[in-house]
Amino acid sequence: MKRLIAAVLLAPVLVLGQGYPNKPVKMIIPFAPGGASDFVGRIIQPNLSEVLGQQVVIENRPGASGNIGVEAAARSAPDGYTIVLGNVGSIAINPGVFPKLAADPLKDLVAVTQVVDVPGVLVAHPAFPPNSVKEFVAYAKANPGKVNYASPGSGSQNRLEMEKLRNAAGGLDMVHVPYKGGAGPAVSALVAGETHLMFVTASSAMPMIKSGRLKVLAVAAPKRLQPLPDVPTMSEAGYPAFETGSWQGVLVPAGTPKEVVERLYAATVKTMQTREVRERLGQGGVEVVTSASPAAFEQFVADETARWGKAAKEAGATVD
Repeated sequence: MKRLIAAVLLAPVLVLGQGYPNKPVKMIIPFAPGGASDFVGRIIQPNLSEVLGQQVVIENRPGASGNIGVEAAARSAPDGYTIVLGNVGSIAINPGVFPKLAADPLKDLVAVTQVVDVPGVLVAHPAFPPNSVKEFVAYAKANPGKVNYASPGSGSQNRLEMEKLRNAAGGLDMVHVPYKGGAGPAVSALVAGETHLMFVTASSAMPMIKSGRLKVLAVAAPKRLQPLPDVPTMSEAGYPAFETGSWQGVLVPAGTPKEVVERLYAATVKTMQTREVRERLGQGGVEVVTSASPAAFEQFVADETARWGKAAKEAGATVD
């Protein structure tokens, strides 16, 4: 009798896992179109749709440094039909910056797999005199308080990266200029000459770099980027272990059946292995990185949350 009851209770879950998906799947991107997350999501979308056998529909839900989109995903039905493409900022950094979150990524979401690592680049306005990290540090020291840098906000990864460089260079006296609405406004301001330089994801800045509207001083990655073979890494520029890529990954609402999580994991990993996806992402300086399992990605997210929480506290990062 107990076995019969258990089988009846388990049946809906098994059916859900075996028949999933049987309708379109919504992918929430917690940032506006044009940024790194949107770039990655729209490259993944058609191939993931093909692998799943159902249309994946992208929904941009920007605002509050990604918190609005993350909350929307966390509050969705845990049935596998809503996934969120979270990144290091919206998933791991925000918990250490915002005093109160409506949704806790570690508790209200279930990790599926990492999909990419988006390297950061240190870019400057073409008129900014320095052409290398060494020249920039010397220039900033010679002009205390006269060099400014942009970011999407005090608690953003972009700002924390610059704080790390300022400290590593011996404490540079610079002016922070925060912008609202993600990296887009900050990059636009840099292109317009309102600021001197900033850290930003390679994919977000690549069009401006290729058109000459921005120049690159270094890449914050373990190795040089395919689209920028002549640009040195931060390590080559004299700042080792300066690898601050913006990873991105797929997560679903807490309570999603394990069978559905495993199906999504397998489909997403297969998608990321396709040559078309890898090549298109590579052109934007984005590296495909998938997790060994959902559990491995869950542990990675927990470790990243602890690491960035410490960095935010040390930098005194707050909500603008």
